Amino acid sequence: MVNYPNMKKNINTTFHKPEQKHYTAHRGMSLEEDISLSNEYYLSASLAVIYKKPTPVQIVKVDYPKREAAKIVEAYYKTPSTTDYNGIYKGRYIDFEAKETKVKTFPFANISKHQIDHLQRIIDHGGIAFVIIAFTSLNEVYLIDASYIIYDYYHASRKSMTYEKIKSLGHIIPQGYQPRLDYLKVIDEVYIKEDKWWKRKNQ
Repeated sequence: MVNYPNMKKNINTTFHKPEQKHYTAHRGMSLEEDISLSNEYYLSASLAVIYKKPTPVQIVKVDYPKREAAKIVEAYYKTPSTTDYNGIYKGRYIDFEAKETKVKTFPFANISKHQIDHLQRIIDHGGIAFVIIAFTSLNEVYLIDASYIIYDYYHASRKSMTYEKIKSLGHIIPQGYQPRLDYLKVIDEVYIKEDKWWKRKNQ
């Protein structure tokens, strides 16, 4: 039996993640699924190694029906303390969060202070940190550098970032078949183009 943060019990013994919001670019696909398929393509094409971090679980109760076997009967999904994805691309460490919104704003309630602080640490250590935001009603997905989100999170008077501001500061991610969301193309244009280390390596 598995308990969730709302303390309701699920009759199944397997873990079930909260219901996915559906991203409209590919019918039935969530933003998470689109990114996962993109990451699989990048890996198979030897372009990048990027993975989704596992959701942390707090185990509460374990049964031992047999001496050599253990069965988890009660556990909670914990709130992630870092971001959704990380990996390496062209010698650079990348770390990012992915969010969907049905409205024409990105509410800061959708991202935790732990995640904001984690993104800042990535920037401080020279990594590439950003947020992918899908506006489901507009069928548009943007990559925005984490520094803009971090600044407004702590300093802006409003508790959200508008679509217009994200469109202005961010970069729209091309959508297709393989990959579903070609966010590496945006990383090339924004972060890698002026990377002298990568240029020297490939001369």
